[in-house]
Amino acid sequence: MARRDRTMAPPTKGTAPASAGWRSALLRGLCPACRSGRIFCGFIAMNEECGDCGLAFHREPGYFTGAMYVSYAMSVPALGLASWIIHLAAPGLSFAAVAVLATLACLPLVPFLFRWSRIVWIHFDRWMD
Repeated sequence: MARRDRTMAPPTKGTAPASAGWRSALLRGLCPACRSGRIFCGFIAMNEECGDCGLAFHREPGYFTGAMYVSYAMSVPALGLASWIIHLAAPGLSFAAVAVLATLACLPLVPFLFRWSRIVWIHFDRWMD
């Protein structure tokens, strides 16, 4: 018996609720295919595949390289804003001091950026396919 390729469009178990649009699924961290299964099983632990439709979230080695670019695009504005606020609060600090303080201020965002960059990447990849 041939095994179904789980990277392609999975069969659906019915229609997704009308309220579960792609934006809602993206914001809630749900599967882009069925819009009901969770991508993450913990704060930073991912499911291997969707529990509802079987879509593989880990498609191939290096799949989440694109998520690194998404994470970069999310972190640059955060670092820029933190740098600007620190510069306004303490205008006498050197550029290096502002950069270090902004980096330290944004360090708690790393787990959130990791999570959201992967969710955005999975949804973007699914949209492109």
